[in-house]
Amino acid sequence: MRKKIVFLVLLTLIWAGCVHRTMTIRTQPPGALVYLNNEEQGATPKTIPFTWYGDYEIVLRKEGYQTLRLIQPIKPPWYEVFPLDIFSELLLPVRLEDEHFLHYELEETEPVEKGALLHRADQLREKFLVPEEE
Repeated sequence: MRKKIVFLVLLTLIWAGCVHRTMTIRTQPPGALVYLNNEEQGATPKTIPFTWYGDYEIVLRKEGYQTLRLIQPIKPPWYEVFPLDIFSELLLPVRLEDEHFLHYELEETEPVEKGALLHRADQLREKFLVPEEE
């Protein structure tokens, strides 16, 4: 009988709960390429699992729109704050879902005239050109 109880306790601890963390990144318009901490994740909308709370660097790129770079803090829910996280991660016999939904608006880029761009490039080149010594 005692072995059965020990077995059940061990089995309960092995099957004890955990927290499944995800962040879903959406953009308007959809289809922007997502980089999370310099790793390409795919196009929006994108659901990404993560393991730790804190700051994440997010870069969003889409043709015809300005690149958006930001630091996004992901804060833990109340049950993931010490010492409660011991119970939610190790002892609670259910799986908890922690989902974060992030939405960003992308701004269109203004078209640049080819002549104006080349003129600006020439001005910068002249500004930084070092004169040759004779």
